[in-house]
Parts: sequence; structure tokens; C-alpha cells
Amino acid sequence: MGSGVQEQRPALTQGEVLPLASSTQAEGLKQTQSVLNSLLSGALAGAVAKTAVAPLDRTKIIFQVSSARFSAKEAYRLIYHTYLKDGFFSLWRGNSATMVRVIPYAAIQFCAHEQYKGLLGGYYGFQGKALPPFPRLLAGSMAGTTAAMLTYPLDMVRARMAVTPKEMYSNILHVFVRISREEGMKTLYRGFTPTILGVVPYAGLSFFTYETLKKLHGERSGRSQPYSYERLAFGACAGLIGQSASYPLDVVRRRMQTAGVTGHTYGSVIGTMREIMAEEGVIRGLYKGLSMNWVKGPIAVGISFTTFDLTQILLRKLHQMGYTER
Repeated sequence: MGSGVQEQRPALTQGEVLPLASSTQAEGLKQTQSVLNSLLSGALAGAVAKTAVAPLDRTKIIFQVSSARFSAKEAYRLIYHTYLKDGFFSLWRGNSATMVRVIPYAAIQFCAHEQYKGLLGGYYGFQGKALPPFPRLLAGSMAGTTAAMLTYPLDMVRARMAVTPKEMYSNILHVFVRISREEGMKTLYRGFTPTILGVVPYAGLSFFTYETLKKLHGERSGRSQPYSYERLAFGACAGLIGQSASYPLDVVRRRMQTAGVTGHTYGSVIGTMREIMAEEGVIRGLYKGLSMNWVKGPIAVGISFTTFDLTQILLRKLHQMGYTER
């Protein structure tokens, strides 16, 4: 009976089948190209931004994990003494670990943000348009959480390398081996809770602020794309707001990550906060190094967002040129 039905049904011609198959294939190829572009652009954005501010970032971490009082003068003195003692490139100590972490982190975060924007845009009926405020905030928070969950042990390693002498850990793999043997595998996830608690407001507000400023700029100026210096300014504002909102949790995270080499024992987020406030106070403890972050953070985030956007635009143009040439 089944064969009888097949005999009576008119055969589909090649012309009727190919457009559907070709359209589906083209859509899949376009989606894959978009994901790859986002991953590559995000990786480059993270690498460029973090390398640019690595000396300031290392200095900030050293103050965060110690009880020494922070000031601009003391920060300068630390950088200068490090330069005199260990040389210019010692200011970038731990940057290799940073790159190992930040390249996949930034790639995943920016790519996830693009995907979440598409999903939320379809759900709220804003596909291809700027999202409303709440979904815009949600997309950034989800992107940051996704990236942090997948790359956390690398952040732990980077923090250890930043605050220890080079004799203690020879390379990234050595950090993993020593921590696993001497402190246990669980140590690689110490500080994970404050990281997630901090990344939700940080990533959410950063992406929200940057996307909102671009949207307002487009409405006011009539230009679909901001200039590079405008992107840097939007990113700087995003970094300033995002990092200020989540900074105390960043301090807690660093203290918990480096407890094994500083002689402290921090058991929980609340316990760590209480101990820091008892020993150093709220401002001098939980907000230690924030003024440096107000210099470093906006620069890094501004460079990151700008690099991502410009790389995305460049890759699209290269793809279009290749497509039209074929």
C-alpha cells in the first residue's frame, strides 16, 4: 500500500528540492560563521585589553590579598621596586596565565552574549533590534556567568601566579600540579561562589551600559555605528559602573583564591567579608584598590568592547568580500 501511494504521488523535481536545501544550508552556514566570528573577536578583545593593563592588574591583586594599606603612592612604589628588582617584563608576571584564562573567557562571554541576545530577542519579539532594558541586563549576566563557570580554575591559577615569586611556580602547569598535590583539587574552585555572585552584576551592568549607550547614540546621532573613540568612551563607562558594583566580591574572591600562599584560612564568602572588615575596615578592606580599578577597569573594558566590535565589523567585511568574489 505504501508503494502504491508513492507511485501515485508525482515525483519532486530537482528545482523544487534544491532551494529549500540550499536555504537551510545557507542559514546554518551563516549561524556557524556568526559564532566563529564572535569567538575570534572575543578572544582578541580579551587578549588586547588584559595585556594593556596587566601591570596595574597585578599590582591591584597584590594589594587585594594583603593587609597592606593601599594608596597611589604605595602602588607606584610597588611597581617601581618590582621593575628595579626583577626587570621590566616582571610587571607582566602571570600574564601568560591571564592569557590562558582570558582568551577562552572573553571568547565564550562575547559569543554567549550574542547568542543570548538572539534568544531573548526572539522570545520578547525584538529579533534583530536592541533589547528592552531587562533582557539587555539579563543577556550580559548570563554571558558572564557562562564564561566564569567554564574557565574558573584558570582564574585561580592566574591569581596564584600574580602574588607569588617566580621561584614558587615555574609555569601554569606547575601551579595546577602543586595545588592539586598539596591543597587538593577542590582548591582550584576556592572562591567560586563570590566569583559567580560578582560576575552577575559586573557582566550584566557592563554589557547593559555599553549596549544602552550605543542605542542612545544611534537615536541621537542618526549614525548606526559609533566612532572608535566613542566606543572606547562607552566601554569605559561600562567598566566603571560594572566594576564598582561588584568590587567587594572581587576582593573576597582574591582572598579566597590565594589563601593557600598567604597563611589565611577563609571558609565562606560571609566569613571572609567579616574577617576583612574586622581587620581592615569596609573602605580600606573591601574597597582596597578600587581607585586603581577606576583607572584600569575603564581602560580595559573600553579596549575590550571596542576591539570586539571593530573585529566583528572587519570579519564581516572580509567574509562579504570573499563571498562576492566567488
